[in-house]
Amino acid sequence: MGERIGAPTVALVRLAGVIGDRGGYLRNGGLSLAGIGRQLERAFTLPRLRAVALMINSPGGSPVQSALLQRKIRALAAEHAVPVLAFVEDVAASGGYWIALGADEIYADASSIIGSIGVISAGFGFAELIARYGIERRLHTSGERKGMLDPFLAERAEDVERLKAIQREMHESFKQLVRVRRAEKLTGDERELFSGEFWTGKRSLELGLIDGLADAPTLLRERFGKTVKLVPVGERRGWLRRRFSVGANPSPLAEWTAGILAAVEERALWSRFGL
Repeated sequence: MGERIGAPTVALVRLAGVIGDRGGYLRNGGLSLAGIGRQLERAFTLPRLRAVALMINSPGGSPVQSALLQRKIRALAAEHAVPVLAFVEDVAASGGYWIALGADEIYADASSIIGSIGVISAGFGFAELIARYGIERRLHTSGERKGMLDPFLAERAEDVERLKAIQREMHESFKQLVRVRRAEKLTGDERELFSGEFWTGKRSLELGLIDGLADAPTLLRERFGKTVKLVPVGERRGWLRRRFSVGANPSPLAEWTAGILAAVEERALWSRFGL
């Protein structure tokens, strides 16, 4: 016991699930800066801290929340002069990889799924469904594009092109971040790397998207010694928050509908990678 009192510490922060502030509709509510920011801050203030390890398992989600989390991680690493290592579990794709780029080094299992460097927008179209049941869609707006891509109306070509223009802008931001964070480590052709394709951990290492194949406990003990303390940093929840659910209460029908659609979307994101 005595030899571990002054042992070096590595904080473990788990970043798992679909990225985005989605309230209670998804199993874990989604990864967001608001939800995990304080957890990250605590991780960088542990005593005798030698590094922060991010345990990532995410198929992606909101590009905005991905960028906010990545920047938060870099800001904390610079403020506290502490290295950050990311360890990919099943998948770090799209926004999941975006967050991983907040680390100084990225590691994965040989069979982990990495990549999907692109931007996607998915939804549902109900125009024919409501027409079949004689339901009339009533939409009143001020601004000619305010109802753009309404799921209860037929798609318009100009609306789709506008969406694609926004996606191209986001994709360019993603690509530039990969270029900056991975720099000379990248070995793959950019047309392949930024196509939205994804690869195993083994192939990702060959492409320069990650730094090695390793699991967190083994690598961290090899680097910081067998006495290193691996400390999970979880969410702090007060007694009142645990006991009661505080917040807005939507109607049962609205909550049920939103929950079903969110669950379908989450399932679709994970299933893309065979999970």
